[in-house]
Order: sequence, then structure tokens, then C-alpha cells
Amino acid sequence: MTVVEPASATEAASTRRWTYYLTNYGIVWLTIALFGLLATTTENFISADNFRNILDQQSIVLIVAVFVTMLLISGNFDISIGAIYTLIPLIALRVFDATASIALLVVIGIVGGVAAGSVNGLIVTKGRINSFVATLATALVFFGLAYLVTGGMILRISDLDIRALVTTRVLGLTTSTWIAVAVVIVAWLLLERTRFGRYVFAIGGNREAARLAGVPVDRIVFLIFLLVGAAAGLAGTMNTARTLTAQASDDFSLVFTVIAAVVVGGTSIMGGFGAIWRTIVGVFFIAFLGNGFNLNGIDPVIQRIIEGLVILAAVGLDAWTRSRHKA
Repeated sequence: MTVVEPASATEAASTRRWTYYLTNYGIVWLTIALFGLLATTTENFISADNFRNILDQQSIVLIVAVFVTMLLISGNFDISIGAIYTLIPLIALRVFDATASIALLVVIGIVGGVAAGSVNGLIVTKGRINSFVATLATALVFFGLAYLVTGGMILRISDLDIRALVTTRVLGLTTSTWIAVAVVIVAWLLLERTRFGRYVFAIGGNREAARLAGVPVDRIVFLIFLLVGAAAGLAGTMNTARTLTAQASDDFSLVFTVIAAVVVGGTSIMGGFGAIWRTIVGVFFIAFLGNGFNLNGIDPVIQRIIEGLVILAAVGLDAWTRSRHKA
């Protein structure tokens, strides 16, 4: 005997499905809409060179953002990524000046980032200090160390061959882009296909329940900070190889760019929810937005205002979605 659902029940189920797709994949629709708008209104937006440039420019942001995604999912923050991004290449350049080894430059970039990330992880897990406060403090320390390393001077690389690390083209894309692709794949596999990834979500969802269930909370959180530090160190070294210069600064722009991309992508700042694909979409949404602004000659001040409103909208949507799920 076939049971026919009442029309009202069918309509309610359909409404729930549409609501689910709108709230959970909203950033995808917005990115597609933005892409379509720019494609039809902005000269030179649809071009292979422009897309290759966008990929190359966003490679550094992607490398850091995918691991910051894990950090936010676990319910933590890292405000020091910009300071690590600044400090570690300076140390790597000092080593390069003494050894002239490009391989050692890259190794120091990664290992130095691991060391800085480990410091953050130990302070948060062993010191029991809130991650936002802890990494804000270490950011100031790392920025200060950067000034000590350079003595306030700009460090320059005279060996132009070092740019080949990030600018060599393979199948039309720069090595910087391919490195980012490799890092994204590794991060996705870690988060979505391993026990480590399941633990990350469990910690962000309910830290104490995860601990009681046998999840090694402190170890996992420490490892995430380590990975974030390694990514920031690698990204900073790649940027130095591209520009052939490095200098100390108190620049938090990388922090804002990365967290904006992760949050706009839909990863919850409250922890427990997020995905690597969301961050990828978030990165390119902001990249398309910035690229469209530049191609249309929009005032940088107006760009900042609009980007700020976009971030507010994304966080507001996250809060609204979570409140609906609890209801």
C-alpha cells in the first residue's frame, strides 16, 4: 500500500532542502554570481593571464589558510602567523648569506616555522592560555625578534636564480601555484581522511567531551599549531624568494587576509564546523573581489570598507545558521 505524503509535508521538506543548500553552500553561489558579474562587466577579467596571476598571487594565502582552517575548526586562533611569516624568512636569509644554499633556505623556512608554531602550541596547551591572547603576545615577540635580526635594515638577495623556486612555469602555472596545490591536497587528506582530522572536529565540537572520549586533545592542538607555523614559515620564504627582499615590520595584513578567507568560506569561528573546500572558495571569492576592484580602478579605501562588510556578513550568516540548528 502506497502512502502519499500530504502536500504541506512535501512543501516543508522541499523548503528545508532549499534552506540547507542556501545556508551551507551560500559562499559557492555568491562566488559564482561574483564571477559572472565580473566576467560580463570587467574588461580583461576573463583571460588566461589574469587567472594565472590570481592563482599565483593566492598561492601563499592558500598555503597558510588551509591549516588555519584546521585551527579554527578546533576552536583556536593564531594571531602570530603574520609575525612568523615575517620573522622566519629573515633568519633563512641570514643562513643563505652564510651558505649560499637555496635548499637550506627552504629547510630553514619550514623548520623555523615549525619551531615558532611549537612555541605557540606549548604556551596554549601547557600554559593553558587562551589561544587568541597567547598568539597575540607571541606575535609581538616574533615581530620584535625580526627587528633584532635585521637591525632595521632591508635584506636583499643578489642571487636571481632563487626566484626560480616560485616563478618557474610548469604546464603554464608557476611552481608557487603547484606548491600550494600540493599543500592543499595534504591538508585535505589530513582533515577529511585521517583520525587526526576526526579528532580536530571532535575537539572543536566539544573539547571536554573529546577529552573524556580519549582524544589526546593537547597533542592534537599542539600539532595543529605546529602545522600552521610551518605553513607560515614556508609561505614567508616563498614570498621572499619571489620579491628577493625581506624586512621587519608590524604587518598583520596576512592574518586579516587568511582569517577573512576562512571565515567567508563558512568555517565557524566557534569551532566544530568547516572544510578545506570552503576555505578554497573563500580565498577565491576575496581574490575575485580584489581583482575586480583593481581592474575597475576602485579606490583602495572603498575596497577595505566593502571587504569589511563582506566579513561581517559572513560571520553574521554563521551565527544565524548556528542559531537555527540549535532551535
